[in-house]
Amino acid sequence: MVNHGPREGTMVALTFDADLTEFMKKQLESGEVATYHNEPLLAYLEKEKVAATFFMTGMWAGQYGDVAKRIAGNPLFELANHTYSHQAFTDKCYGLAFEDDPAAMLADVDRTFGVLEALGGNQTRYFRYPGLCHDERALEALAPLGVTVVDGDVVSGDPFAEASQPIVDAVLGKAKAGSVVIMHIGGPNAPQTHKALPKIVEGLRAKGMTFGRLSEVLGA
Repeated sequence: MVNHGPREGTMVALTFDADLTEFMKKQLESGEVATYHNEPLLAYLEKEKVAATFFMTGMWAGQYGDVAKRIAGNPLFELANHTYSHQAFTDKCYGLAFEDDPAAMLADVDRTFGVLEALGGNQTRYFRYPGLCHDERALEALAPLGVTVVDGDVVSGDPFAEASQPIVDAVLGKAKAGSVVIMHIGGPNAPQTHKALPKIVEGLRAKGMTFGRLSEVLGA
């Protein structure tokens, strides 16, 4: 399990969780929520040529197939695994549905790798637990898959944020060489992230920081 890369150099990894649960999918189907994708965020990364790593749930990749292929097709981006439907693998994890069976945990993550691999592009064996919730049992369950569990050392606090500046302050106040920044591309569940991102990028560049895919920052 890793939280950050070497502290030498200038590279920082911006990582974005792309979450979708069964409940969220029902909200899309009913029209209660328009989208769980954040197009302005992705467009900004593309325009500014900012490298990033996307921890996708398999369900999100299926719901937004064209967007997932677009991300995979950009050499500045890479894909990582975030379970299939954003179930937690420990109890009492931010109210997420709980999967208790280690065999089902392994099958879920393996299924997601299959979804992501079909997209092509820069593939990884990185994995992030929903809510960053994991214990020894959950770690042991995934050991046969040869994953590297990545949490991060800079938590942006972007879920359900009501203003963008606290996100900016959280990232600029903590990020340094080798940092892994955790953000989300979750539409209404992270409504301020695309507003904070330009200030984050500009602020880190002003400090002499550069952006790399997670594999580059970790030195894989």
